[in-house]
Amino acid sequence: MRKEAIKILVKNRKARFDYHILDTYEAGLVLHGTEVKSIRQGKANIAEAYCSIENDEAFIRGMHISPYEQGNRFNVDPDRKRKLLLHKREIIQLKTKINQDGLTLIPLQLYLKEGLVKLELAVAKGKKLYDKRESIKKKEQEREISRNLY
Repeated sequence: MRKEAIKILVKNRKARFDYHILDTYEAGLVLHGTEVKSIRQGKANIAEAYCSIENDEAFIRGMHISPYEQGNRFNVDPDRKRKLLLHKREIIQLKTKINQDGLTLIPLQLYLKEGLVKLELAVAKGKKLYDKRESIKKKEQEREISRNLY
């Protein structure tokens, strides 16, 4: 069995701090050639991005892909909405999950898998302020323990 080579290009670092991750999905993206080249250079930002489902199709909004330097007239709008490639049953599952109170779809990371750009999506619930404080306290305790061990 062949192990899949995955190269993480862009990560949403604040996602795990701001949200409780309930479930994850892998989706392809409909991109133009210059966008793929720019993503491969790591010139994308998914920190402010979110996903939505419209007319039984999934889209990502707020994802910024910087224009490719050698792209000239082939470059497209860096902040346009992009279609996500998911199976119909996955879209239906996501639609039922995000219709629940407080659940949303957020991107976690963009990566290359067998030469294709993929997006890891998460069904997530927003954390309250006290949850965030608890996360910070837990992280500091782990740091303190690791310092004392070495």
